[in-house]
Amino acid sequence: MGDSRPRNIRNEKTMANEIQYQAAVSSDAKKDPVRVVFLTAKTSAAVKGSTEKRLMSYPHLLLRELLVFEVLTVLLVVLALVWDAPLEQLANPLLTPNPAKAPWYFLGLQELLHYFPPIVAGIIIPTLVVVALIVIPYFDVNIKRERLWDAAHHLRFRAFEGTLAAMVIVLSFYGAWTVAVPTALITLLSLIIALRVCTGLRPVEYLRMKPLSWWIMTWFVAVSSTLTIVGTFFRGPGWSWVWPWK
Repeated sequence: MGDSRPRNIRNEKTMANEIQYQAAVSSDAKKDPVRVVFLTAKTSAAVKGSTEKRLMSYPHLLLRELLVFEVLTVLLVVLALVWDAPLEQLANPLLTPNPAKAPWYFLGLQELLHYFPPIVAGIIIPTLVVVALIVIPYFDVNIKRERLWDAAHHLRFRAFEGTLAAMVIVLSFYGAWTVAVPTALITLLSLIIALRVCTGLRPVEYLRMKPLSWWIMTWFVAVSSTLTIVGTFFRGPGWSWVWPWK
């Protein structure tokens, strides 16, 4: 008796038996669709998507940038004609203003000079901050984006909280409240997230997903902004504390 199955089914089974599956290292799922592909940590599936429409830099991009530049220039000229610049009197080398404030981008460092010796506030602290910001991207915390309070990283969280607490104590001892207050707020906020207080609120859940690098950068921005704002609006003659509305 002959085989009663349809001819196309017999052909498919014959072709399936003839195909040899081989294990190979590859990352192109379209080029090798019949192989068992092992993707290692250094490879990924290279599936080419649809090619999108592209535009040339000139004239589409450059003309738009030129138009924005011209509008901004006209706006600045109009503002300069309508409002006078907040200039003071002519510079007098025999009269030093009190207080003698640096430009706004240096007011943070000048504010630190009020609490620490010049070598500490002007050299050691800025150098440590810059070195820390340079080193942070080379750690895995900036690549894997793991949450700070995961169960597997409780030691990292304890080290972070311990460092902030030690900074608050040292800064309070020297009376550097413009740095101690934002540091204490960051410490308190991270403790609230870790202890699962106010669970369910959208801001709390948003902060819970942030990695260690995000918290370090947030602390740096908060401290820098506080120092600049205090040095600009709350420092009067003799570097005393004054209210800006008086």
